[in-house]
Amino acid sequence: MHDVITDMGPSFLGSRLKRLAERMQAGAMSAIAHAGLPLQPSHMAVLAALRGGPMTVGQIARAIGISQPGVTRSVGQMIKLGIVADVQVADQRTRLVELSPAGHDAAQKSATDLWPRIGMAAEELIANVSGRFMSDLSIIERALDAESIADRAARARPGGLKIREFEEALASDFHDINAQWISTMFSLEATDREVLENPYATIIDPGGVILFVEAPGLGIVGTCALQRTGEMSLELTKMGVRESARGLKAGEFLLHAAIARAKTLGANPLYLLTNKSCAAAIHLYEKLGFAHDAEIMARYGSRYQRCDVAMRYVQGPRADERRHAPNITKS
Repeated sequence: MHDVITDMGPSFLGSRLKRLAERMQAGAMSAIAHAGLPLQPSHMAVLAALRGGPMTVGQIARAIGISQPGVTRSVGQMIKLGIVADVQVADQRTRLVELSPAGHDAAQKSATDLWPRIGMAAEELIANVSGRFMSDLSIIERALDAESIADRAARARPGGLKIREFEEALASDFHDINAQWISTMFSLEATDREVLENPYATIIDPGGVILFVEAPGLGIVGTCALQRTGEMSLELTKMGVRESARGLKAGEFLLHAAIARAKTLGANPLYLLTNKSCAAAIHLYEKLGFAHDAEIMARYGSRYQRCDVAMRYVQGPRADERRHAPNITKS
């Protein structure tokens, strides 16, 4: 079966990290129980924070980067377990908590035995991960501090761009956008004319898709197709963006939508054919998860005389996805 969360790539990054955290915390829970401690994984950060002395709930929340209600819940549980105790203070508006004697014992046992063993297990997990995994996590966390996912999602739809599905009234846009860029850079081949002049017969009827990107005040500014070339194989083809949309990131917006649609269709493989002179487009394809593939070239490359680059979709967008993408053209 397909792993839906993995297949959806960065769109489901939060869900994938949550799933990973749940798997790791389940293992940590077993290690905690084996150590004889009456605690949960969610208590460990609070325990570590209070080793330095009494703190308010707000101070703990800031120290471990968890919401104050979450910390309040953990503190309440740890008080019931006898690990944390309230500190009597003159100002009744301030709640100060500290480790109890049993809490100090638990912190000492955790620091000298439990945490090092869990740390070694985690190090073993990431030993074969390329790059600096822990440093990369810090980069993501700092980026979220600067701007939330909600704000980034709102910004990720630049200029009010929206995706449109194929309809008869848009057939001329599909033809004209592609005919213009192909004729400018190369020359229309027989396979181009067949597709552009017969989109229903060549794309839609066999189970493919044609998408458009629309910009306020400009109308349809770009298009692309997913053409079935086998039972599961899909070719990302006939993708072009009008010069009037330059700077709007319309091509990148459209390419994201096309990849997402291909995933829902179970594309295997999802591939594209282009020419090395389309350097800006190739850079964008690489950025969003396509890789050069000799097998794809051997199997499908002869379709176009101009084809000297073949790429297969292999993964989600790279970490530098936020950079501006140039105007796209391809076969």
